[in-house]
Amino acid sequence: MAGGRSGCLAFPRPQLKSIRGHPRRRRAGEREQRKGKSSRKRLREKDRSRFRHTRPHTRSRALRSGCSRHPLPLPRTVGLGTRFPRGFPRPVGAAAAFCLWIMLLLTLLLFLLLGLASPVEVKRPRGVSLTSHHFYDESKPFTCLDGSATIAFDRVNDDYCDCRDGSDEPGTAACPSGRFHCSNAGYRPQYIPSSRVNDGICDCCDATDEYNSGIVCENTCKEMGRKEREALKQMAEVAREGFEIKQALMKEASKRKEEKQIKLTELQESKKSVEEQVETLRSLKEAAEKPEKEAKDIHQKAWEEQKAAERAVRDQAKAEEAFHELDDDGDGMISVAELQTHPELDADGDGILSESEAQTLLDNSLQADVARFQDTVWAAIKEKYRPESLVDVQPPPKGPSDEEPDTQPDAHVDQLPPDDDYDEEEDEDEEPEEDSIDEEVKVPSPKPSSDVKASEDELERMPPYDEATQALIEAAQKAREQFEEVEKSLKEMEESIRSLEKEISFDFGPHGEFSYLYGQCYELTTNEYIYRLCPFSRVSQKPKHGGSETSLGTWGSWSGPEDNKFGVMKYEHGTGCWQGPNRSTTVKLTCGKETVVTSTTEPSRCEYLMEFITPAACQEPKDLGHDEL
Repeated sequence: MAGGRSGCLAFPRPQLKSIRGHPRRRRAGEREQRKGKSSRKRLREKDRSRFRHTRPHTRSRALRSGCSRHPLPLPRTVGLGTRFPRGFPRPVGAAAAFCLWIMLLLTLLLFLLLGLASPVEVKRPRGVSLTSHHFYDESKPFTCLDGSATIAFDRVNDDYCDCRDGSDEPGTAACPSGRFHCSNAGYRPQYIPSSRVNDGICDCCDATDEYNSGIVCENTCKEMGRKEREALKQMAEVAREGFEIKQALMKEASKRKEEKQIKLTELQESKKSVEEQVETLRSLKEAAEKPEKEAKDIHQKAWEEQKAAERAVRDQAKAEEAFHELDDDGDGMISVAELQTHPELDADGDGILSESEAQTLLDNSLQADVARFQDTVWAAIKEKYRPESLVDVQPPPKGPSDEEPDTQPDAHVDQLPPDDDYDEEEDEDEEPEEDSIDEEVKVPSPKPSSDVKASEDELERMPPYDEATQALIEAAQKAREQFEEVEKSLKEMEESIRSLEKEISFDFGPHGEFSYLYGQCYELTTNEYIYRLCPFSRVSQKPKHGGSETSLGTWGSWSGPEDNKFGVMKYEHGTGCWQGPNRSTTVKLTCGKETVVTSTTEPSRCEYLMEFITPAACQEPKDLGHDEL
């Protein structure tokens, strides 16, 4: 610029004439001249102080470029209304160019935004989707999509089917296999069979399928899209809340798994010491049981010998009593005739003790003395022999009142018709003749008296142990109790270890989010059945109004697709169907805030499908800020 040195582009040096012509500046100069050198020195200091108040970059640039040491401060912003110091050239052209450049930039940006907002309409035949429009080029013949023929383009949508796949008639109902594409702006696009085009029924929400039927259809795509977006929003909200719950479940699962792993390690370490304790107590128990057994055996043997001796004495007394009863003539010998007075000793069951049978009982002799009777005869007859004191007891005679009932039932029977039922009952009451004879001859065995029974019970009751044996028994019992208690603790510990190992080995999802379902059961009640799902265990069905439970399968594995392996559970090997396979159940998991069984169906015989909602099935929600419809 004028008046500046080369390189002083930002701050040109002002003309000294215009500045010195300022009244204040002129008077100051006159005073400075009068004051001499001191005044000039003060002036230089004053100019330096004024120079300090300018911008730092202005000052440094001026110093670098060698401009005047008395620059004027520039305004901080430059515009149309900016006031410049007197003598400073006004940049009118630069401001105008700057404003013009801003206006052009805004205009270009506005056109760009309008171009992005307005939809681009791609020219294509009616019923053709945007993804297939490149197959329909008006500038060249049309080739059927299945390659069956090539036709002129003017034969597309001419209401005559030229292609086998119907691709030449997407917008008419000429081809039975054709498909019409509904754009459905504001909602989801869809395909419908071409046979529904212009059939008087609106199949597309934008009513494009009824363009020539005379039916006026309302465009419901925006409303359907709005409802769809609301439903998606609600689903997204449920998914978001469910995923938050899932994150808490994952943290809890991780913490629980660490705790179970620590507990398992502790149990495994404690098991070793308990096993050693069990072996020690087992040795002590065996050591205490050995003298106990020896003492018990001695006591038992002595008791058995005592019982045998007492029984021998009693048996001998009974034999002597029986001998005296049989010896009717008192000659000290038992003869065949005396023995025959007791028919209960009959051997062949005819109710009569014959002479030969009596001789056999007397050891093939005609008589026997006391010693021989006790040694041989009594052993053969003591089981059947009845003392004469019991045989002499006769039942009381029947009075007239006892005889009357015998005739009255006969008269009653005579009045009854002779039917088969009566004969059957009579036959059932009758028994074979041999049995009846035996009943007439045999006399019920006498019941022992209370004194005899008491003595026998006393004989069978083992006497108490002596003090030494009892002490050994108590010591052995204490050792057994200690051993059993520790052994029970070991078994419980082993069961806990097996349970923990089984639970830890389960696949509860990538982050263990399904572990909270372990050990839980969920029920669904329908009109007929109560369905019960115990995740990672079993599925069962029970009639609502009573009945036995039927197994619908036990835990098998995760059986979802590769991209969603943990979306489906499989339960197998349930109760077999009649003339059919074993029952099985497929459990489909969906996202939700609650954990509940929603439905159970039987799509095919013995194969069940169960819908199960759980927050563990929720995935991390995606960004739903844009509109996909």
